[in-house]
Amino acid sequence: MELIRCGWVSDDPLYRKYHDDVWGRPQWDSKTLFAKLCLDGQQAGLSWITILKKQANYEAAFYDFDPDKIAAFDESDVERLLLNPGIVRNRLKVWSIIKNARAYLAMVEQGEDFSEFLWKFVGGTPIQNRWTDLSQVPASTPESDAMSKALKKRGFSFVGSTICYAFMQAVGMVNDHLVQCHCYETVSREESL
Repeated sequence: MELIRCGWVSDDPLYRKYHDDVWGRPQWDSKTLFAKLCLDGQQAGLSWITILKKQANYEAAFYDFDPDKIAAFDESDVERLLLNPGIVRNRLKVWSIIKNARAYLAMVEQGEDFSEFLWKFVGGTPIQNRWTDLSQVPASTPESDAMSKALKKRGFSFVGSTICYAFMQAVGMVNDHLVQCHCYETVSREESL
């Protein structure tokens, strides 16, 4: 019997694995959240599958999203990265990862825990939605608006409200698996721990 998945998932095995094992699963680790936020910013104007297929290349190019190493990048690093066919070769997007690393480190230096900072936008507990159709799933919410504004204020870029909501979905701050999806109940249980 074929598993029922959310309607946005294609037949691509990589996409199915991402949906089944990663998307919507709560993430609490600050560096994991930083990496995901950077990757979601790369998606702007593109499909997520494009970035998903390039994820390993991004991890190699950006030292597994180590903020300390990325924050030290300069213009010569940007020029080098713009020659890398394994990532999206967009100057603003490359710089955004560097800016985000610097903003992340500034928060750490000020004693702010990145995970706590992000999770406060949902009150520290995942929002359990009960969508039955993709048309019901919003592109942004008041929570993603607030997150976007707060991240921009701290110096992050490529963190508009729509990107923030996609990020919130991906890291389990909201459970936007459709109720008929085979992942819905599992994710609901994980999120209630």
